[in-house]
Amino acid sequence: MSDPTTVTVTHSPQEQCFEAIVDGQRCAADYQRQGHVIRMTHTHVPPALEGRGIAGQVVKAALSWAQAEKLKVDPQCSYVAAYMRRHPEWQHLLA
Repeated sequence: MSDPTTVTVTHSPQEQCFEAIVDGQRCAADYQRQGHVIRMTHTHVPPALEGRGIAGQVVKAALSWAQAEKLKVDPQCSYVAAYMRRHPEWQHLLA
C-alpha cells in the first residue's frame, strides 16, 4: 500500500451515503437506515484509487456518525465487515 491519501468525507443523508471526491472520482459507502440500525450495503473506490486507504476513511466517517447518532451497524458490505473485524474499537456498533 502506498502512502494513505487524506480525504474529506461528506455525508449525504438524502442519498444515504458517505462520499469523497478524489482526483475527480467518487468514492462512497452506501447505507440504508432502518430505525436505529444502518445497513452498510456497498463501498466503492474506483480501481485507479485503490490501495490508498480511501475506503477505510469513508467507512470510518460512517461509523463515527453511527456512533454519534447512537445507531447500530449491520455490515452487509464485505469491506465494512472486514474493516470492523480489523478495528475492534468499532465492534460495539454491530447490530
